[in-house]
Amino acid sequence: MTGDQPEDTEDQALLAFLAAQRDAVLSIVEGLDEEAWHRSVVPSGWTPAGLVEHLGGAEWHWFQGVVTGADPEPSPADEDLPPYDPTAAFVTDLPSAEIIGFYRDQCARSDAVLAVTPLSARPRGRHGDPEMGEPPDVRWVVLHMIEETARHAGHLDIARELIDGQTGFGPR
Repeated sequence: MTGDQPEDTEDQALLAFLAAQRDAVLSIVEGLDEEAWHRSVVPSGWTPAGLVEHLGGAEWHWFQGVVTGADPEPSPADEDLPPYDPTAAFVTDLPSAEIIGFYRDQCARSDAVLAVTPLSARPRGRHGDPEMGEPPDVRWVVLHMIEETARHAGHLDIARELIDGQTGFGPR
C-alpha cells in the first residue's frame, strides 16, 4: 500500500464498491422524518433506524474487532442490551442524527484500519461464531461487508418505497 490507497487495482475496486454501498445506505435514508425512521413496514419488525445501527455495529465488529483484534466500542444503545440475538428484529429508539453519526464514525474508523492494513493480511481478532470459520484475510472481511451492506441497502430501498414511495436513491 502507498499512503491510504492499495496499489492493486482489484483491491482498489473492492474498496470503491464498499464505499458505494455505504453511500447508498445513507442516500436511501436521507430525508426520512423521525416517525418513518422508527416505523417498521415489514412483518419481521425491523426499522430503518435499527438496520442502520446494525450496519454500524457490523462495521465495528468486522474491522475493529476482527481485523485489528481490538475490543470494539459498543453502539450508542448497547449499555443495557441483552447479548446479540441474530433472530431479533433490528430496532432502536435513538434519534436518526445519532445513528447516522454512529454509522459514519464507524465507517471512517473502518477506512482508517483499511488504510494501514493490506487486504492480504490475516485478521488479528476472531469473529467467534462457532458455526462459521474465521476469515482467512482482510479481503474476505471487505467482501463480506460489501455483501452485508448491499443486502441491507436493498432492504432499506424497499422499506423507503413502502414508507413514502421514494425510489432510485444511491449510486447505481
